[in-house]
Amino acid sequence: MSPDNTKSVSGSEAGIPHTGDITQANKAKTVPVVKIPHSITVKHLAEILNLTPVAVVKQMMRNGIMANINQTIDYEVAANLSRKLGYQPKPELSETPQQKKTPIVIKGQEEAMEPRAPVVTVMGHVDHGKTRLLDAIRHSNVIATEAGEMTQHIGAYQVEIKGRKITFLDTPGHEAFTAMRARGARATDITILVVAADDGVKPQTIEAINHSRAAGVPIIVALNKIDKPDINIERVKQQLAEQDLLIEEWGGDVILVPVSAKQMLGIDDLLENILILAEMQELKANPNLPATGVVIEAGMDKTRGPEATVLVQSGTLENGNIVITGNSYGKIKAMFDDKGAIVKKAGPSTPVKIIGLNTVPQAGDTITVVSDEHQAKAIVQQRTIGQQEQSGVTKGNSLSAFSSQIRQGEIKNLNIILKTDVQGSIEPILNTLNQIKTDEVKINIVHAATGSITEGDVLLALASNGIIVGFNEKPEPGAKRLAEIEGVDIRNYNIIYSLTDDIQKAMHGMLEPKYEEVVDGHAEIRAIFSTKTSKIAGVYVTSGKARRTSQARVIRNNKVICQSSNVSSLKHFKDDIREAATGLECGVTLENCNDFAVGDIIEFFHTEKVAN
Repeated sequence: MSPDNTKSVSGSEAGIPHTGDITQANKAKTVPVVKIPHSITVKHLAEILNLTPVAVVKQMMRNGIMANINQTIDYEVAANLSRKLGYQPKPELSETPQQKKTPIVIKGQEEAMEPRAPVVTVMGHVDHGKTRLLDAIRHSNVIATEAGEMTQHIGAYQVEIKGRKITFLDTPGHEAFTAMRARGARATDITILVVAADDGVKPQTIEAINHSRAAGVPIIVALNKIDKPDINIERVKQQLAEQDLLIEEWGGDVILVPVSAKQMLGIDDLLENILILAEMQELKANPNLPATGVVIEAGMDKTRGPEATVLVQSGTLENGNIVITGNSYGKIKAMFDDKGAIVKKAGPSTPVKIIGLNTVPQAGDTITVVSDEHQAKAIVQQRTIGQQEQSGVTKGNSLSAFSSQIRQGEIKNLNIILKTDVQGSIEPILNTLNQIKTDEVKINIVHAATGSITEGDVLLALASNGIIVGFNEKPEPGAKRLAEIEGVDIRNYNIIYSLTDDIQKAMHGMLEPKYEEVVDGHAEIRAIFSTKTSKIAGVYVTSGKARRTSQARVIRNNKVICQSSNVSSLKHFKDDIREAATGLECGVTLENCNDFAVGDIIEFFHTEKVAN
């Protein structure tokens, strides 16, 4: 972009507005919103902000960051700069499944874009052959069949078919896949959904479908175990259709490939179909830029220190580059491919393990190359300050926030993850929610299933910018902690009308204040004593406090057995007490609730009225 034809926010002839001028000018008007991808060059950021690159570089210098106009920075740094320059930044959302995926092309670099290998994640139900299929793909391929088996597992690997490469992410499952997506990392181009021909669509299959859809990733179905005698392929096709996954044979656009990982049947056909779908997506990247990518997995090696498996998404990563990722930085001392061989360079769609970072990053962190270590330290420091500034800000993944955004016309979809106690509750709730309609907002059920609310549900809500609705189901402790950290709203109901009433009010921007449960503590029942009138639970307080003024519920195998609005008595030996802290033993009697068993958990809680 030339300074001569650039319009600055302040109208300065030089096109280099001062931060104070911008701030003053914006007092009289709405702060403009800009969408920023997870990584961006300084030049491209200047174009988005309608400023000269020099103006952006000057602001970076004021923040202690030295960078040239072709330097790549990540979202946190770009967002902080945008705020200082008078803009309201928002992360650029992933494409919907209906949108064609197009790479970010910086002006003047269109010709430098080159085709890249597709990145594929394999997901599916636990016993349907995901691991065996990955092994079959590895060992049927020239790259993977050297002397012996794979010498080093790095969480990702490449195969080659007819001179073209495919990168596979060997992640633990859909939760890891969604964790990366939730952190803003679009690491996958295609999902392979493994479905056993003799077992059909199962709950984890449906979860995998919904996680892929939330990320906007196209699906290829690998119909595995076709060598078995008791298969029913037509039944599986029907089950997929019930999940709105219509295969090509039935007039849809989903590719289905019959395979047998055990007998090595259909593997080449599956790989060819991946390449066909990749060709349709026109996947491209510029290998001539400084590298940007995403951390697939990371850990601490006893001898080599922090190490990370990195998927290069754009540019070329070279040995000796100085990189930043999350709150980590360092100079790359060595890089290894998926066979443990040392490599000097890694281009787009190439996975490598790197060593040389100062700390262990997190899966999903973006990685960018910077010019020197001083700049790396300054960026990490700036990022840390930005995170501290944002730490006290309430995040918007709540029903009340959606209600406010709907009222202001900012969103068009209300994404919901629904968890119920029994399968029979799902259909009437969905039917009721589908009847709630407005001209402005549409309800989108991202995932509906039975069982307690898990960390995976929280990650899916975070990735899809949705809320979690539990009907007669509570979040697991880990899920509750994660939801509190990430600001994801979990709504619990036991009456359908209350559930739908809240959703309807939110869609009309009229949600009233709600009552929220606050857990005071947990205690484990270790002995039971009977009297003529009641049962006394001898408990050990495992967390928080057991309070005499609390309400209480008895939980067995993550299910609520009974609930009491009153703790009748709380005693330590023979003394009546008001509360018992963590680590103390006491006797508990609950009003209208004495269905106790050793090993049960008593949860003490109270309700508070909170503003939405």
